[in-house]
Amino acid sequence: MRLDAPASRSRKAGARNPSAIVAGLGRVATSARGNDTGVEHQIRVARITDIDRLTSLAERATGRSVSADLLRQLVYLPQTSIFVAEQGRELSGGIVMALRPSVRTGGYIGSIDLLAVDPDLAAEPTADALLAEAIRSAHNKGCAVIEAAFPDDPVELARLKRSGFAAVGQLLARPLAKESV
Repeated sequence: MRLDAPASRSRKAGARNPSAIVAGLGRVATSARGNDTGVEHQIRVARITDIDRLTSLAERATGRSVSADLLRQLVYLPQTSIFVAEQGRELSGGIVMALRPSVRTGGYIGSIDLLAVDPDLAAEPTADALLAEAIRSAHNKGCAVIEAAFPDDPVELARLKRSGFAAVGQLLARPLAKESV
């Protein structure tokens, strides 16, 4: 996200839009240990150099293996959005959203594949900011719907519901392992 975005054309050249300067920043009040960190986080598009840190953080936060090689490939695909949150120069979270066309919805569907936040930091504001950025990005890319897998964690479910997600039935899936195709 560009923090010094130019103002509208109606302003004098060189003037900046004050709301654009603070876009992507949010106050993180407390760490998981309860102390005031007084640090702001910035949400931005992930770069290839972020992938190893994001993979490590995601594995620590979710307890599941995350493929760094796959994430490196996804960084360059236009139908995938990867955003990271930083506090200072430290990576504090990340979200991966893939886009796919859908005849059923009449447009694209944004699918949140990964949302991971550093468990040692205040997860709530960082996760909320990452989710809001993914929703904004999906809207800007013309998605009719954004979806996420039904989480096992009640805190994660409450976060998604606060952001406007609702249960809309169930999907059936069939794994396509190499030997079963």
